[in-house]
Amino acid sequence: MDLKIKNKVCIITGGAKGIGYAIAKLWAKEGGIVVIFSRSMPKEHDSELRELCPNYTFYEIDLKDYEQISQLVNEVANKYNNIYALVNNAGANDNLHIENTSVQDLIKSYENNLFHYYAMTKECLPYIKKEQGSILNIVSKTGITGQGRTSAYASAKAAQIGFTREWACAFAKDNVRVNAIAPAEVMTPLYEKWLQNFPNPEEQYKKLQKPFL
Repeated sequence: MDLKIKNKVCIITGGAKGIGYAIAKLWAKEGGIVVIFSRSMPKEHDSELRELCPNYTFYEIDLKDYEQISQLVNEVANKYNNIYALVNNAGANDNLHIENTSVQDLIKSYENNLFHYYAMTKECLPYIKKEQGSILNIVSKTGITGQGRTSAYASAKAAQIGFTREWACAFAKDNVRVNAIAPAEVMTPLYEKWLQNFPNPEEQYKKLQKPFL
């Protein structure tokens, strides 16, 4: 297929593994330029992306550092002369339940799962508007249905959905598309790790496969 993204730059947060990495590979296979913002990058994934996209770049970053976000987004824009798309993807279900989670821990969870969606979008937006490009937020079905015992993550994901709706309205006039994808259960490394929080991970996984009635 031809997605018409040849030589167009896409920044993907948390693009080193899981869903973000799958998106990065597809973007590269379609001739786009992949830029990954992540805490680390497995060597084999780095090599694969470099083979698919000679212009690919990985930036090591802590997305809680908003000053660093600003600096690196400007660096990307100067290096490639465009930023066409942003995929907000980084985050993890930290299993924080209201009965044993303080407000301070809730805020820390939002720093890991929510605030960088706002910061990344704010910094990339001038460049994306210029390119009439696209913003994609990876949210979660937990932000729509809830899951039980994961108040922090579910509420962060619900807020991301709110961001998506608001930004889609705000920037339609600029021909900027803003969308969200809400995955259910996806067996990524982080999801597998989350399942280990339960006494019987396999049973929990089977439970989560059942449809909500």
